[in-house]
Amino acid sequence: MSKKYKILIMGASYGSLLGTKLALAGHSTHLICLPAEADLINAEGAIIRMPIKGREGLVEINSTKLPGKITAGGTAGVNPKDYDLVALAMQEPQYRSPGVRELLDAVAKSKVPCMSIMNMPPLPYLARIPGLDVSKLRDCYTDATVWDNFDPKLMTLCSPDPQAFRPPEDKANVLQVRLPTNFKAARFDSDAHTQILRDLAADIEAVRFDVGGEKIELPVKLKVHDSIFVPLAKWSMLIAGNYRCVQKDAARSIKEAVHTDIEATRSVYNWVKTLCLSLGADEKDLVPFEKYAAAAQSLVTPSSAARALFAGAPNIERVDRLVKTIAAQKGEKSAVLDETSALVDARLEINRKKA
Repeated sequence: MSKKYKILIMGASYGSLLGTKLALAGHSTHLICLPAEADLINAEGAIIRMPIKGREGLVEINSTKLPGKITAGGTAGVNPKDYDLVALAMQEPQYRSPGVRELLDAVAKSKVPCMSIMNMPPLPYLARIPGLDVSKLRDCYTDATVWDNFDPKLMTLCSPDPQAFRPPEDKANVLQVRLPTNFKAARFDSDAHTQILRDLAADIEAVRFDVGGEKIELPVKLKVHDSIFVPLAKWSMLIAGNYRCVQKDAARSIKEAVHTDIEATRSVYNWVKTLCLSLGADEKDLVPFEKYAAAAQSLVTPSSAARALFAGAPNIERVDRLVKTIAAQKGEKSAVLDETSALVDARLEINRKKA
């Protein structure tokens, strides 16, 4: 076993999934979240339910019964220097909210290594991609200034590939995993910081969980990659699936977005993949379309971005806009992506007028 690490995670939905995996491996995690969530997690634990291949039903993991500890609280009085690693697990627009913004800035100034598990890559991470002009990408963010004090060398990105949701009928400390794939993290600039990720990955890998007296391996691992382009594999999926859930007057499921017109989906998926290759990614860093299309069969609800839009959100993560803007730097465009972005823009305008 490696040393025991202390990890600060900003955000408690995906954050509680990563935190629980770390607690299973004996590490301690503090989650930053809303008071009602924090009270529940501190009193009853973070509860994760996940499907296991070859088993009926869901396996439930309660963080109060694990070797590592999970605590939760608000942004006040948190010192990032008390931690070995900070993980960012909120939606990008939330980082400019009062309290969160100040804590994020304290993280930047603390020089503690920081791993984002957002779909929207933080600007300092994109600054690690050779030849990309990040000054032209600022408009894609709700508020780009929150990232200004970060050193790109201390920021990495982890693709949040596992699909999970809060079941509406359950309490706010319950998270259900729908697609139990892995968190895929790119290395840090420094070997020492990357070693923290490798230690955590190895400890998660070694865990065996007791289900009715049988020790089983759990899905959702942390995988660490030397290529900084591995987390960008998510872009094709987001553009081909998640954002195309947004229709003019309603949201559709990811499955419908992908499979209603499979050729349009394939073309935009591969177009994004080609863009990633042009930035320096290797074919092996990315995910083949067939694999994604098969996984999308099980994604029978709209994406979180689409749900937020039709619930009236005035801001959402704009990976669609980011990809479109990066493509424009390369002189490329996609009609499918343009149409998707226009639908998102229109819905945001409606929401902002109402707000």
